[in-house]
Amino acid sequence: QELLVESGGGLVQAGGSLSLSCAASGRTFSSYAMGWFRQAPGKERELVAAISWSGIDTYYTDSVKGRFTISRDNAKNTVSLEMNSLKPEDTAVYYCARHLLGAIYPLDDFYIWGQGTQVTVSS
Repeated sequence: QELLVESGGGLVQAGGSLSLSCAASGRTFSSYAMGWFRQAPGKERELVAAISWSGIDTYYTDSVKGRFTISRDNAKNTVSLEMNSLKPEDTAVYYCARHLLGAIYPLDDFYIWGQGTQVTVSS
């Protein structure tokens, strides 16, 4: 069974940067789109960014466009999320997820999840 393990969360001041990484087990990582979700206390989980199997197609939710960058390394079975100009409203548990397909659409077809990593942005 494929496992996803996130790392890189922590506490940062507003305006700062953090880089999240997700390591995937298994041999099929390069065949599937990957995504980063987040869930803040009392809020629903939301898709933050997604990347296709090839890395060519990406998606970002409006609130992070221009600040976050998703990337992947299929040789290392990793997907990363570079987060810059962080805001207190970015505070959440961030989850890595695998898509059913190699393409990023439909956006709600993610079904394998990691355990999450906490990101806290202080004002």
